[in-house]
Amino acid sequence: VQLQASGGGLVQAGGSLRLSCAASGRTFDGYINGWFRQAPGKEREFVAAISRSGGITRYTDSVKGRFAISRDNAKNMGYLQMNSLNPEDTAVYFCATRAGFEGHYSDPIRYDYWGQGTQVTVSS
Repeated sequence: VQLQASGGGLVQAGGSLRLSCAASGRTFDGYINGWFRQAPGKEREFVAAISRSGGITRYTDSVKGRFAISRDNAKNMGYLQMNSLNPEDTAVYFCATRAGFEGHYSDPIRYDYWGQGTQVTVSS
């Protein structure tokens, strides 16, 4: 599976961005999708994940109520809608996908395929 993340950019605090993740190479609906981010000098952290069917979503506490993960299996696309952005959200955002059982959504080691990352910068 090849993943291509896009949609990052520079936005003022309180603004919104929508990240997209285009998948190719395999049947998209067979994979769990996740978003992770890495800020300068920090480890990569879990942001959100969505099950194969889209019926289960998980978020890290700091983005609950502000971010929404979704997917369109027919288009082989994943999305991360980010609202009420603040400077602490500044990071490179990566989409990732994995096969296997549902669960353990926040563990990056379990993800098999990663996109190249897209930069999100939130100014104060």
